[in-house]
Amino acid sequence: MLPVNPRDLEKMMRRLGIKVEQLAAEEARIVLGSGEVMVFHSPTVIVMRAKGQPPMVYLVGEYAVEKPTQEAGPEITEEDVALVAEQAGVSMEEARKA
Repeated sequence: MLPVNPRDLEKMMRRLGIKVEQLAAEEARIVLGSGEVMVFHSPTVIVMRAKGQPPMVYLVGEYAVEKPTQEAGPEITEEDVALVAEQAGVSMEEARKA
């Protein structure tokens, strides 16, 4: 990488109409199409805005990939099963399966 004075770089960017902002982020998450999630802890987040262009976001730092989790359904108690069995007129086993 070329050694560039940060102040000089900032001046050049301003002349080109590019605004740069660094965000104070504790965590950043990117959800991938596969359902996996990239989790960045204490990342450096830089947003660059150029006239007439959508903002560009640079996310720099170490990350971990989390696998998608299956959400657990509601907890079903034996009382719930008994109520369903009684109301539907079926056995406890059939109510439990339902």
